[in-house]
Amino acid sequence: FQYLKRFDQGYDLDVFWYEARSVEGSPAECLQLFLLHCGIADPSWAELRNFTWFLNIQLRDCEASVFCNPDFVQDTLKGF
Repeated sequence: FQYLKRFDQGYDLDVFWYEARSVEGSPAECLQLFLLHCGIADPSWAELRNFTWFLNIQLRDCEASVFCNPDFVQDTLKGF
């Protein structure tokens, strides 16, 4: 949710890191963003769960990768 919210607001996600245990927005706002970005017109709860599960794994791996660390890559992969 934190990434999707900032993406919609136009923030630079290259310098953002997930803040564990921090609460932002309401459950309704969270659901609205998931529905907007999941890519399915009328998703089931299972499809929403799969979308959030996959997105979470991808973002966690991205944060753990040295190649996605802006301090390491400098400006060579801007926006990657």
